[in-house]
Amino acid sequence: MRLMRLVCRLCLLCLALGAACASAASDLRAALEDPQRPAEQRALDALRKPAELMEFAGLRPGDRVADYMAGNAYFTRIFSRVVGERGRVYAFLPSEQLEHCAPDEVAGALAVKSDPHYPNVRLLVTPGAAFKAPEPLDAIWLVQGYHDLHVAFMAPTDVATVNRALFAALRPGGVLIVIDHVAAAGAGPAEIERLHRIDPAQVRRELEAAGFTLEAESALLRNPADAHTLRIFDPAIRHHTDQMVLRFRKPAGQARRGPVRYGWLCA
Repeated sequence: MRLMRLVCRLCLLCLALGAACASAASDLRAALEDPQRPAEQRALDALRKPAELMEFAGLRPGDRVADYMAGNAYFTRIFSRVVGERGRVYAFLPSEQLEHCAPDEVAGALAVKSDPHYPNVRLLVTPGAAFKAPEPLDAIWLVQGYHDLHVAFMAPTDVATVNRALFAALRPGGVLIVIDHVAAAGAGPAEIERLHRIDPAQVRRELEAAGFTLEAESALLRNPADAHTLRIFDPAIRHHTDQMVLRFRKPAGQARRGPVRYGWLCA
């Protein structure tokens, strides 16, 4: 009898997990097929692989997530639908970016904050190093922007201060996802400024100094054909750069939360 009860409980648990996986898959599919997303952004999905990246990050309904340097809000819009009405998305624009960058580089984030289709999105604007959120975050995404913290238009931003602010904004056990254009090993400040790329070893070194632990990396966006010598805006490599995908975690005193599985991505 006791064995039967155990088997029944295991069956119920499997059914619940299956239902949660199916629900998460439905949420993600709806996020990617959202007709309110600009057509030019949806056209980039095949290259940017947002579905696989969501799984790698473990983002799920109800999460609090920040899109640091939200730019055109490509990920902000997807996050909004994935975390759902119980979740919250903070689109963050550093004031340095607003002051020094072309308006079209930040127009998406400025527009989405007042779009009724994305009611769970809030816009945050402060100097880059003063970043903070109104509540502890489950995740922060910094996509194709970590190298910009070292570029002149963000001056006088102190990268170490930014990294400590990111660390402080996360709940214990929260994750920081960094996606950026890869530079040659040992690339220095001049190469970062000129090419808008950064050495993954430098990213890891700086974030570990702030207290983060590198938990995993993915080859989803790697391109071995990229020689790391062209500016990322060069038509010969644009949208096809070799990119790092790193998941850092703020250490916690409890078991780590595993990644969510999104149905068609489940093995």
